[in-house]
Amino acid sequence: MSATNKPQPSLPIDHCLPRLQTLLAEGTAAVLQAAPGAGKTTRVPPALLAADWLGGRRILMLEPRRLAARAAARFMAREMGEAVGETVGYRTRLDTQVSARTRIEVVTEGILTRMIQADPELADYGLVIFDEFHERSLQADLGLALVRESQQALREDLRVLVMSATLDCGPVAELLNQAPVIDSPGRSFPVSSHYLGSDRQTPLPVQTARAVQRALSEESGSILVFLPGTGEIRRTASQLKDSLPADVELAPLYGNLPPAEQDRAIEAPPPGRRKVVLATNIAQTSLTIEGIRVVIDSGLERRSAFDPNSGMSRLITTRVSQAAAEQRQGRAGRLEPGVCFRLWSESEQSTLAAHSPPEILSADLAPVVLELAQWGCRDPKELEWLTPPPLAHWRQAVSLLQWLDALDETGQITAHGRSMLKLGLSPRLAHLVVRGRELGLGNMAAELAALLSERDPLGREQGADLEHRLRALREGQLPKARLKPLQQTIRKLGHKADSAEPGLEAIGRLLALAFPDRIARRRPGRLPRYQLSNGRGAFLAENDPLGQAEWLVAAELDGQAREARIHLAAQLDPAVIEGDLAAHIQEGDTADWDEQRGQLIAQRERRLGQLVLAQERLPDPDPEIIQAGLLSAVRRKGLDALPWTDAARQYRARLAWMHYLEPEHWPKMDEPSLLDSLEEWLAPFLAGYRRWSELKTVPLLEALKQQLSYPRQQALEKALPGRLTIPTGESVRLGYERDPAQDQGPVLAVKLQAAFGLAETPRLADGRLPVVFHLLSPAGRPLAVTADLASFWRQAYPEVRKDMRGRYPKHPWPEDPLSATPTRRTKGRPR
Repeated sequence: MSATNKPQPSLPIDHCLPRLQTLLAEGTAAVLQAAPGAGKTTRVPPALLAADWLGGRRILMLEPRRLAARAAARFMAREMGEAVGETVGYRTRLDTQVSARTRIEVVTEGILTRMIQADPELADYGLVIFDEFHERSLQADLGLALVRESQQALREDLRVLVMSATLDCGPVAELLNQAPVIDSPGRSFPVSSHYLGSDRQTPLPVQTARAVQRALSEESGSILVFLPGTGEIRRTASQLKDSLPADVELAPLYGNLPPAEQDRAIEAPPPGRRKVVLATNIAQTSLTIEGIRVVIDSGLERRSAFDPNSGMSRLITTRVSQAAAEQRQGRAGRLEPGVCFRLWSESEQSTLAAHSPPEILSADLAPVVLELAQWGCRDPKELEWLTPPPLAHWRQAVSLLQWLDALDETGQITAHGRSMLKLGLSPRLAHLVVRGRELGLGNMAAELAALLSERDPLGREQGADLEHRLRALREGQLPKARLKPLQQTIRKLGHKADSAEPGLEAIGRLLALAFPDRIARRRPGRLPRYQLSNGRGAFLAENDPLGQAEWLVAAELDGQAREARIHLAAQLDPAVIEGDLAAHIQEGDTADWDEQRGQLIAQRERRLGQLVLAQERLPDPDPEIIQAGLLSAVRRKGLDALPWTDAARQYRARLAWMHYLEPEHWPKMDEPSLLDSLEEWLAPFLAGYRRWSELKTVPLLEALKQQLSYPRQQALEKALPGRLTIPTGESVRLGYERDPAQDQGPVLAVKLQAAFGLAETPRLADGRLPVVFHLLSPAGRPLAVTADLASFWRQAYPEVRKDMRGRYPKHPWPEDPLSATPTRRTKGRPR
């Protein structure tokens, strides 16, 4: 039953509520699929408050975004005639409105994880609702996995309800032990779509502004514009601000906007006025923006993509999915028939992916790994996931957390890791704050954590130096809207005076603790290019004043694979590395190829990751060091620099064909695979070698053969022999050097007369590969290529004979080549 104190208008979800109440009374899980506009977010929790199975406990509802959480709680409270914090409340990272009376708590995703870590039974709650689950955020997937384990191991009576607008419900229903699925239609009016096409020559803000002007002139009502990010919102607003009619208000809407401005964007405009709301996909679900009748969709969204090789994330702009496009369009039909202008062509619509990929596939997993270590889970296979996390991302996260001293060598959480979790920050920033407090730099650490957890308050045009931003924060020189959330974060982290006011040079020290893999040393040259301790390259804008520093710590980069652009950084005193990071410095002997000197250089090095701190020449290095240096030289120069004989090349090619036919039984022969496995197949043959010039005698054929047992070598000779006997009795070399994925089979090049009498094409590898004949003229020029000799003799040979008889009269050109004697000689000198 609903707990409202006043009559409510009917919504489509109302027809499903009795069925939902029955299912949750009979079982412990259900899945509700309700189209946008059905009313699921604000009607379902109040309707379940009086359920007997709830036993007076609370309902916990998870919302993906802070704005949606606040708006949903306020709407439900208003419908009950109450203030937020009474029956209905909410919890977000920086704002909590709950009381002892609260029965429905709307929380953002990180809050749920904190709550279940503090109380795995969720003893005060009888139902957990996952709203808008189709967004498949990382924290929602983690939350569902944890709640599911709690339900199975500790709370059999705990109910779980997953609600979604566009989710494929089959997998999540299966995860919840074949939970029943309820389908509710939405209440929407028809929306007509207009495809405006995309113009790659025109900037997106200009295209969008033109579409807004058209919509204002052709349609009534307010307009909701979907753009990928805040940069595009600002630039589109700049295009529109001087050209809008007097009765039209312009309102941005994105996650980092102050709550008051977010509320202004979702409220109805005053009577007689219209509104143009420029929004990210924050407005795609959950929110109802009053008065919207027109949607303009750029078709783009911004997503975070994590690279486990570099350990860095970057924001990428991608096309939305078809499901997201339909949701955006539906925003125009909530109250009356609407219109949607799409900035792409109708033919492009069918090329969009059906659904957006789950965030867990492309996210930095360090926060998840740390949470699960606290939960007691060190292997992702120990939990039931809707989509399992990628193993490479998991391993990279474990490696980072061990470097931050949050996990021990076995992957178990440390006391330091537990302290980090209590802060509710990303692992890097939590490590910065905890270590900062230990060093007497707690205040500065809190300030830096606040600056790095929010969008850059000054913008990239102000350079990359974090010192500049910290000084502006302390002097109150930031815009008020940006200053308030920073101050809230600092207070939450315990705004305590440092033991002694540190100089701003301590910024680099603190950042080095949080980003030890992004300590950077300037490369020689005029441009400010740096090498990072993780081995990657990075650069600053050419005119950035920070570019003169030899040592930096990069706190924010764009994550590009080859060379990342540094957006936020601070200077670093290299003495910090020798002090605070001494435990991570490694010392060892190495040898590497010096291209400029043309020789192998052996050195004793001290390194932080891939960053060389100091080195000295080794006069008499161990043979193992020399061998490792030679292998490094091979990797640097490539396999073609090795002394390949014709026999070795052919043997490698034959193995490549066998791997193509039976990949599970034969080794890969492509260059990346051979370079990755140099230690296995090449290193044993480098014993005694000390110089690159000596490698010209390395027996590569034998090195390749030693990868195979003797029976496998025999099997190769049988399946793919190196030579083939032709009808003249000669043994002719087979050519295997072509790409197995591109060609029919190995090549046999012979003069046409030598193939007389050969009625069928020979086949290799138990008949799986035909020999491809390159039939040549008496002068050795190509006449025909065929893998079907029978067809060639029957169809193509008569024409070849007609053309060649006059040109080569001394050579035989019989009418019946199958009964003719094969030969490589002229008619006057038969073999």
